[in-house]
Amino acid sequence: MNLLKKLQSVGFSQEQAEVFAAEHRRIIEDSLVTKEHLDRRLRELESRLIIKMGAMMMAAVIAIAALVKFL
Repeated sequence: MNLLKKLQSVGFSQEQAEVFAAEHRRIIEDSLVTKEHLDRRLRELESRLIIKMGAMMMAAVIAIAALVKFL
């Protein structure tokens, strides 16, 4: 039994069932994420992480160099 028939069987009119089903479908489709979207987001996050780790490593090298110079 499809959604429209189920809704009508519990008292929804044809129009109410169609509107509800269409809105339900839209909400689900808006919530779905594609594999391509996930892959793109993972690449973005990976790039940001690499940049941050590089900056931290550079700061550590500078701090060590400063300590060696002053000691």
